[in-house]
Amino acid sequence: MENINLKSEKDYIKKYQEKGYTNSYRVANAMLIDLETKDEYKPTDVHIVAEHRFEGVSNPADMSILYVIEAKNGSKGTVLANYSPASDTSMGEFFNAVPKENISQKGNIFEVEE
Repeated sequence: MENINLKSEKDYIKKYQEKGYTNSYRVANAMLIDLETKDEYKPTDVHIVAEHRFEGVSNPADMSILYVIEAKNGSKGTVLANYSPASDTSMGEFFNAVPKENISQKGNIFEVEE
């Protein structure tokens, strides 16, 4: 496995983009929406294949989670969710609704060898 030295969310996103996870998404009305194609996904349509948690440098209470996902139609990408005290809860509610059987670490860049 290659030596990976990633420090920020941006570094992680770039690495996943190199692995084919190029789509970006947002959550609205309890649906995950592909920003480019406008395809919409319910929590049951999404597989989380890796997740990484980050704490704020200046304030550890500022947290974010990078979700690496594959959707039912083959769409692959990342979602960066802010989990600070002032963040919007719709993103967290969506990802909490993803069925447990749809969550793994099979796409984690630290666990998968090429």
